[in-house]
Amino acid sequence: MIFQRGNPMDYERWAADAGMESWDYAHCLPYFKKMETCLAGADEWRGGDGPLVLERGPSQNPLIAAFLDAAQQAGFPLTSDVNGYQQEGFARFDRNVHNGRRLSAARAYLHPVMNRVNLTVTTRALVHKVLFDGTRATGVQYSVRGKVRTAEAGEVVLCGGAFNTPQLLQLSGVGNASELQTLGIPVVHDLPDVGEHMQDHLEVYVQHSCTQPVSLQPNLQLWRRPFIGLQWLFHKGPGASNHFESGGFARSNDDVQYPNLMFHFLPIAVRYDGSAPAGGHGYQVHIGPMYSNSEGSVKIRSTDPTEKPALRFNYLSTEQDRREWVEAIRTARSILRQPGFAPYDGGEISPGPDVETDEQILDWVRNDGETALHPSCTARMGAQGEGSVVDPLTMKVWGVDGVRVCDASAMPYVTNGNIYAPVMMMAEKAADLILGNTPLAPEPAPFFRAK
Repeated sequence: MIFQRGNPMDYERWAADAGMESWDYAHCLPYFKKMETCLAGADEWRGGDGPLVLERGPSQNPLIAAFLDAAQQAGFPLTSDVNGYQQEGFARFDRNVHNGRRLSAARAYLHPVMNRVNLTVTTRALVHKVLFDGTRATGVQYSVRGKVRTAEAGEVVLCGGAFNTPQLLQLSGVGNASELQTLGIPVVHDLPDVGEHMQDHLEVYVQHSCTQPVSLQPNLQLWRRPFIGLQWLFHKGPGASNHFESGGFARSNDDVQYPNLMFHFLPIAVRYDGSAPAGGHGYQVHIGPMYSNSEGSVKIRSTDPTEKPALRFNYLSTEQDRREWVEAIRTARSILRQPGFAPYDGGEISPGPDVETDEQILDWVRNDGETALHPSCTARMGAQGEGSVVDPLTMKVWGVDGVRVCDASAMPYVTNGNIYAPVMMMAEKAADLILGNTPLAPEPAPFFRAK
């Protein structure tokens, strides 16, 4: 897991659109700092005593150094910390990896308090719907191993993510009334924007073969896996890293004021499914626009909670999206063709030299693009009656009582970086709102603005 906050301007936009201050960056920064222990050092941007430990990638692979050199040669700056003052630029990444293991939210927050008497954790449970008395939530119906159960509650907090949260609201009668009635679901509250406005980050890999045996490719060999596993038990070796240890943020054109492209560099040519098109040594850049304005939807298809909802991403559906995708591929190619890679570059293998025109690039993205797994905005927060689902001052669902949302579905816009850190920040802030605590005081901090 790579740790990125997103541009401070993301949160300024959130606050401006919702008509309040509480989500601008000065109000979000204290929660970012509260949740992290940055091993690179705490400062005005970074925390030093939070539950999430962040490590910089330890790899000394020469391809990483070549990548950072090539980025500079292509005209992009380096930055000391993409999560700090200057997001724009290239650097070694922080990761939610500690002692060779991913430090998930469960390991950081839940596992240390499992012995609390007021906490019950039920696993392998499927929530069917929120139960209502009128418009007041009274609990949830769920099943465990096929047995249906009911949990009564004074308040329900939905944290199912951008897919499951709108699905549960719709199954419970909160959503577009005409669509719910078509499925025979009694309408609790007509809230048409539930499941709408979905945004995500699409990405592709621009891959090159490598002329020197310095990539991670040998680690894919089956006979090495037992040894990799043994090393991992001692928090060492290739199994102790996600290998996305460097990357950066850049602007694809002069019209944007903040980085709209994110790069992850990987010193191996491989797909997420483990297949390696090159069949040998290689390297790649993961690239995609961060501020795509394409929007999709999440809609249930029946009253059966086990039936997956219909997901419509609508990638590449706008002129801006298509333009920035062409710019993204050309920018990635400009970096990978710099002299910094000359000692290693065996030529582009994906998309390949035959993909050159704008339309060829877009066709390739349509065929090879994969989700970066950042779906968001399907129960977005904002002012009541203005295309929103959640009140940003309370995280409560508009029009009903006793239901809050705390996950990426509540984002008004997808952030221009990985969404894990922003979701954790939202959870920290929502916890104060739910408990009635005084929010942490804002911490105004200057940040880099491109000219």
